[in-house]
Amino acid sequence: MSDDTVPADATFNRVMLKISGEALMGDQGFGLHPPTIERIAKEVKSVHDMGVEICMVIGGGNVFRGLSGAAQGMERTTADYMGMLATVMNALAMQSALEGLGVFTRVISAIRMDEVAEPYIRRRAVRHLEKKRVCIFAAGTGNPYFTTDTAATLRANEMACEAIFMGKNGVDGIYDKDPAEHDDAVRYDEITYDEVLAKRLRVMDASAIALARDNNLPLIVFPLDEPGGLKGILAGKGTYTKVV
Repeated sequence: MSDDTVPADATFNRVMLKISGEALMGDQGFGLHPPTIERIAKEVKSVHDMGVEICMVIGGGNVFRGLSGAAQGMERTTADYMGMLATVMNALAMQSALEGLGVFTRVISAIRMDEVAEPYIRRRAVRHLEKKRVCIFAAGTGNPYFTTDTAATLRANEMACEAIFMGKNGVDGIYDKDPAEHDDAVRYDEITYDEVLAKRLRVMDASAIALARDNNLPLIVFPLDEPGGLKGILAGKGTYTKVV
């Protein structure tokens, strides 16, 4: 089998992995938890070893969240740019962990900072994926008023990803209500984007959902804290919710 052939047990050739910044802080209340980052990096490597081409977008909520800053009186545009810079820090941390495992990685920023990351050029990013490098897209879309959910959906479309995988801590999919607060919460195996919007389920922001829906891009919500979960789902196993 050639290096650029995806094994038969992988159901996707190229995917976007979206994780929150909070996922990187482990059981801390803030910042980065290196053992947690390494664990996630090992999950990504296991999928990379299957031959799947991987894009990543990581939020910045573990360092700074633009909406929170704006809610406390900070000017919204400034707060959003600060949130974008937080995502660059997280992307560099994940790059370090992945390359420590022998996975070639590129951090690609929507805001130019050439000393630490490449500028976003779509054709160059596609070429990195073709060369089996993991591409971590940082700084959101480069514009205020857009979340990293929207950035992940935008980049997934631009990179011709076949699905977005959204890793969540503590839940194994999408529920009709918060399972942490309601014992009778029901998990969906599959749901449509229109139903997500109509039921106001807090999966992604409305802009991201509309962008994914309009481009027929599936979203798979899975438990990020389940060892081997991402690899299993890419092989068609495991517990998750698919939004179509």
